Amino acid sequence: MDLIIKQFENIKSLINNSNVKIVAVSKTFSYDYIEPLVKHKHVHFGENKVQEAKSKWHDIKKNNPHINLHMIGKLQSNKAKEAVNLFEYIHTLDSEKLANLLAKFEKAANKKIKYFIQVNVGSEKQKSGIGIEMLDDFYYYCIKELNIDVIGLMAIPPNDGNQSIHFKNLMELNKSLGLKELSIGMSGDFQEALKYEATFVRIGSSIFGNRV
Repeated sequence: MDLIIKQFENIKSLINNSNVKIVAVSKTFSYDYIEPLVKHKHVHFGENKVQEAKSKWHDIKKNNPHINLHMIGKLQSNKAKEAVNLFEYIHTLDSEKLANLLAKFEKAANKKIKYFIQVNVGSEKQKSGIGIEMLDDFYYYCIKELNIDVIGLMAIPPNDGNQSIHFKNLMELNKSLGLKELSIGMSGDFQEALKYEATFVRIGSSIFGNRV
């Protein structure tokens, strides 16, 4: 069995829950490297940069329309139009300006994207995301004023040894808004995230190995 498939199946067995979706983070890897996972019928792949995703996936998706691409990196407003055309999920919705642009480009493309609002759970100045105190207003603006499909919250918690606390906070915020999906957990902490009702986990190195 191909090593990548073996490692993917190992992650799957550790999760042991068909309701949890594995977003295979394929950023920086060439398509040749991740092709075994496509042939294995995996459908969820995550990319950090619009241009890299476009060059890698544009033609592949034509022949594999079942593939769902997830934008999991910071989305610059000048890339919003391309992102709408390329991705099915955006995990990093983090400002009214970006939300306005995405809503506009959705209408123009006649396409509905599924969104996660990125929350800055640790109030870190260097990290993107909506502050917890602004979350309710931003969420209702997105769904009522813009009519975009916010399906859940996402966070990258601080590396402060308190992941469980941050995951629990985000889970409770998610529930307070009545949202069903939750994008938390990466290679190093996805098993902890599962304790707090993660439904999408973003796994890169544990499937593909270390990036060069």
